[in-house]
Amino acid sequence: SPNEHKLNFKKSKEACLSYIQDALLQQQWKRAAEFLTCYVESLEKDYSREHIGPSEMIWRIGTEILWHHSQSSMKEFNCFMEQMKTLGVKRYLKVCLEHVFHLLCNGQIDEAYQNLSLAESWRFGEQTAIQDKEMKLVQAYRGLLDYCSWSKQKNILLEQGEDGFSDLAVEQEMHGYFRKAAVNLKEIIKIPGVWDVFVKCYVDLLEFYGDHNEARQVLNEYAYNSKFPANPNAHVYLCQFLKRQGESKKSLISALKILHDIVPSHELMIDFNTMLQKSKKRRKRRLGLEVIFAALDYAGWKENAKAWSCLARQVKQIVISEKHLDWVKQEWNSRKDWWPAFHFSRYLAKRNWQENKSLSYEKALVAGILLGKDCKYFKYVSHQGCKAQLKRFRMLKKFVNRHNPVCLRISG
Repeated sequence: SPNEHKLNFKKSKEACLSYIQDALLQQQWKRAAEFLTCYVESLEKDYSREHIGPSEMIWRIGTEILWHHSQSSMKEFNCFMEQMKTLGVKRYLKVCLEHVFHLLCNGQIDEAYQNLSLAESWRFGEQTAIQDKEMKLVQAYRGLLDYCSWSKQKNILLEQGEDGFSDLAVEQEMHGYFRKAAVNLKEIIKIPGVWDVFVKCYVDLLEFYGDHNEARQVLNEYAYNSKFPANPNAHVYLCQFLKRQGESKKSLISALKILHDIVPSHELMIDFNTMLQKSKKRRKRRLGLEVIFAALDYAGWKENAKAWSCLARQVKQIVISEKHLDWVKQEWNSRKDWWPAFHFSRYLAKRNWQENKSLSYEKALVAGILLGKDCKYFKYVSHQGCKAQLKRFRMLKKFVNRHNPVCLRISG
């Protein structure tokens, strides 16, 4: 019966899809390609009137297979993409964008640019308005490629500039790329979203032409506009810009404070701690201690000699002056049950000593202060340092022994 035939057909089609899925998961690209061919052929024989919208699946699966298949070529890929563009009008711009990414991954920048220009001139009734966001993305990527061309011309000019003369034609071409790039990049970053690469390029263009106010405005908007998704990079770019422009310490500190709240493990925290340590305000020095302790809570910082040196310097100053011991005590209280095993084991003392004497020195100083002179880490490192007749390790041992009563007040 026709109904039974329909049901069987549906079952075999679903089975075929699950075989494809299985092959993809096991990265068996040839097997997946064979099943996809069967799937496409079965769709051609499908006389049922149901609207299934399989073109999306064929596009997604086919792209994945062609990208990984050992015998596929760029020519085949281009051909497949062109077919996909005619398969579904609703997805036309998405397919164009995917095609462009593959061209860029293969270093075919001119071809990618041509494809973007073609996509930009595409019009299809109401569909054009519905796909407004994709169109903006197409324009943005074209802006990105214009930025790359601008950057290339800029480097040529800078090299020529060293010889004392520059090419007017190159300069004019460069300004042309700047105008095209700026228009498209400016448009995309108005839409709430994560636009890191576009923002960086646009700010680079603005800075080069000395438009620092506009650059600051763009970065402020990107970091602080609540319509945009939370994005640590937005704050990083703002901090880097303020630093480059030699802005006031006050504005840099407030930007870094926000970054610290979002990503306490960011590498800029070393700069932040250094700035805060130099401050005359107690509140800021207190924050500095909090910042460096928080950074060292993360495994990625365990062997960062610079960070340990920042902490060692500040803790040492506090121990000598015996002022603000409560700051250290407060930070240590929440960590004393896990930092000893995390940072100050005998195993780490041995490894740090072998790999990086400076790191082991800074860590031993902190360990001696936080845990007292009987701490495993401190004992091992100071013993090795004295055995190797290194003067600073002898001084380190003396320092911790002399200040042991103060250190005990911290370790409680």
